Amino acid sequence: MGAQAVERECVVVPEAWIPTQLQALTGGVRRVSADGGTVGEVVAELERRFPGIEARLVFEGEVMPGMSVVVDGDQTQLGLLQPVEESSEVHFIPAVGGG
Repeated sequence: MGAQAVERECVVVPEAWIPTQLQALTGGVRRVSADGGTVGEVVAELERRFPGIEARLVFEGEVMPGMSVVVDGDQTQLGLLQPVEESSEVHFIPAVGGG
């Protein structure tokens, strides 16, 4: 009997960067692979894995006021509807207060 090579598919999914203020919900993890084709789907996956995080990122179906979403280096105006690629980086960035 010959040995058979098993080919494994490498699955690449978007990577979400969690702001410091929310890392308590992720057990201190700041970068999480989260499957989804849009920012909203990524948030839903984060919520599934880290209950309570969605309430800190989303309000009334929109990105929380005072929170920006940056996908692959570009701030999105589409919010939760912004498409993401398998290799995308999704950053949730809280507004910086001050004056």
